Amino acid sequence: MNWLEAIILGLVQGLTEFLPISSSAHLRIVGEFLPGAADPGAAFTAITQIGTELAVLIFFWKDIVRIISRWFRSLTGSVPRNDPDARMGWLIIIGSIPIGVAGLLFEDYIDTSFRSLWIVATTLIVFGLLLAVADSLGRQVKPLEKLTVRDGILYGLAQMMALIPGVSRSGGTITMGLALGYTREAATRYAFLLAVPAVFASGFYKLFKALSEPGQQGAYGMGETLVATVVAFVVGYVVIGWLMRFISTNSFKPFVWYRIGLGVMLYVLLGLGVISA
Repeated sequence: MNWLEAIILGLVQGLTEFLPISSSAHLRIVGEFLPGAADPGAAFTAITQIGTELAVLIFFWKDIVRIISRWFRSLTGSVPRNDPDARMGWLIIIGSIPIGVAGLLFEDYIDTSFRSLWIVATTLIVFGLLLAVADSLGRQVKPLEKLTVRDGILYGLAQMMALIPGVSRSGGTITMGLALGYTREAATRYAFLLAVPAVFASGFYKLFKALSEPGQQGAYGMGETLVATVVAFVVGYVVIGWLMRFISTNSFKPFVWYRIGLGVMLYVLLGLGVISA
């Protein structure tokens, strides 16, 4: 049964990682309704995100290779330091610092207290409303080439909030991008690129701990976690392509209503004692 549960959770991870609805919240919620009725755990979540981030790596391969190449070449002076791709490399590095620092400082809370379903329900609703406001009031005129150091830092702070399940890594950073005046496509593309260092660092850190300290991966064994990661990779790749097409002609309102509805449902289930926080 654990193998089937791992496949289901991999599907959930792949379907929700890139949508602004919080994959960690969905893994936490779905885990409560599986036969084992257990929280998959922060380690399981982080490791399976390696799969979805591999999907980002492949989908944006040309962009990522170009950014890395020109960033390295800017260090040697073979390309100008103000080259757009070299600047993007620096901005991704700068934007990754907040979540790295906060992740290490608050690791114990991230693994325990922050996973309370009361917190998940609240963040789903609150950050859903923030996404709605940013999507409605943001000017949506700036292309990604206009990204500044200040905006890169603010993006990074928004991504840091995703350490709390229910916020959503993509949702938080997209909300910040829209609030700063970037187009939906620019905000989404940068959110995906910014996530690469943080997700890989977190995933491999948790993977190392799980391998060196048996039991750290939570309710599922390493084999089951690996299966979930592969499933998440395949499904995630498809979802990225769909989302980039969707936002080119649509707003984020469907995701906002979904977040609010899910948050309210969680409050009801928790209040009635159907599930435990």
